[in-house]
Amino acid sequence: MTEARTVKEVDLALIQRIIPHRYPFLLVDKVRDVVIGESAVGIKNVTFNEPQFQGHFPGMPIFPGVMIIEAMAQTSGILVGLTADLVDKNANVFFMGVDGVKFRRKVVPGDVLELHVKALRGGGRVWKFEGRGIVAGELACEATFMAMFDTPKKG
Repeated sequence: MTEARTVKEVDLALIQRIIPHRYPFLLVDKVRDVVIGESAVGIKNVTFNEPQFQGHFPGMPIFPGVMIIEAMAQTSGILVGLTADLVDKNANVFFMGVDGVKFRRKVVPGDVLELHVKALRGGGRVWKFEGRGIVAGELACEATFMAMFDTPKKG
């Protein structure tokens, strides 16, 4: 039996070498507890200075649910990037579907959103994941989703 390869922490500099997202749409500040090919935990520090809070909602800022799902997908993209050696390969990640989304609590400025993702199926270009968004030990969101990974053709 072989032991799973792990990565303790992925910093912002390495994240930007794996996925193409940038401000204001890079939603993962760091990733920890990576088990290559299996799981990872992304960290999103939610701050009032983010542009979406100007309109979602004035006087009652709530981090949009679709952005929680996107942050889970970005965490999954980082997991696949590390698994498939896509660092510095300009890989793209495309959503293929999202199922069973449930929002359980609000995510607001000041929260630290943990993005727990687990690969259910993968190894090629198409992967399936389950994700959970957790704040202070409390489930905020859960979903199952599929994504396709692609690298640009040379030439």
